[in-house]
Amino acid sequence: QVQLVESGGGSVQAGGSLRLSCAASGNTRSSNWMGWFRQAPGKEREGVAAIYAGGGSIYYADSVKGRFTISQDKAKNTVYLQMNSLKPEDTAMYYCAAVPRLLPVGWVPVEADFGIWGQGTQVTVSS
Repeated sequence: QVQLVESGGGSVQAGGSLRLSCAASGNTRSSNWMGWFRQAPGKEREGVAAIYAGGGSIYYADSVKGRFTISQDKAKNTVYLQMNSLKPEDTAMYYCAAVPRLLPVGWVPVEADFGIWGQGTQVTVSS
């Protein structure tokens, strides 16, 4: 099983930047997809970005394309979410998630595939 711990959240003014980190521990070889999700008060959780551990596949929500970048450091078992040009509507609790099994090459996970979750880190963007 994989355990996830997020860090890097905080408060920032609109236009600012933050970098979230997600440190994975445990049987990290049992998962080949990691992702970031967010949930604002009163709203449904939404996918933000996802990355394939084998490289070559990255996905972003339309709302963050061009502003957010997901990356990974395999040596550190860490996934990052660099968030630039932040907007007040980016305010949410951000969660790191992992798919708890190895998906076939070419399989693009949906939210239901992500079965391992971190505790979340709060991002607040003020106008």
